[in-house]
Amino acid sequence: MSIVLIIMGGQVAERALFLWNNDHIENLIRQNRKVILPIIYPALERNTKTHWNQAVHSLTFNVRKIFSDADPQLFEECSKKFKEDDLRKDEIKTKREAIWKRLEDVAAQRSNDGYEPMVISQQVDLIHAVKETNLFYWLRKW
Repeated sequence: MSIVLIIMGGQVAERALFLWNNDHIENLIRQNRKVILPIIYPALERNTKTHWNQAVHSLTFNVRKIFSDADPQLFEECSKKFKEDDLRKDEIKTKREAIWKRLEDVAAQRSNDGYEPMVISQQVDLIHAVKETNLFYWLRKW
């Protein structure tokens, strides 16, 4: 369901969010909020920041308010975890970029040493690339 909430098409996300307007559905969700909120919180957060459809924005804020009113502590925990995960993604991205920079430097050095140039696409799985080209050896040597 969390993926449905962030579908960029608008109508599907809007219809999924309309479920919360049903009292029976809302009561079921409130009863199971400890399971549901941690799963859908990231989608709700992304909708509030990036979704282009105004109806989806409004409905997302309504759903957030339902959860916030039902269990403020759980809502705050999910918010904190989302922020931590978001920071971790930035750190991972920075580390990944540093690894690719280092690999490019090793490849350039290797080509200057008379070896054939080593071209690795960033789309290639890094572990596969390391196994296939024995980059650990070259990184340690470098």
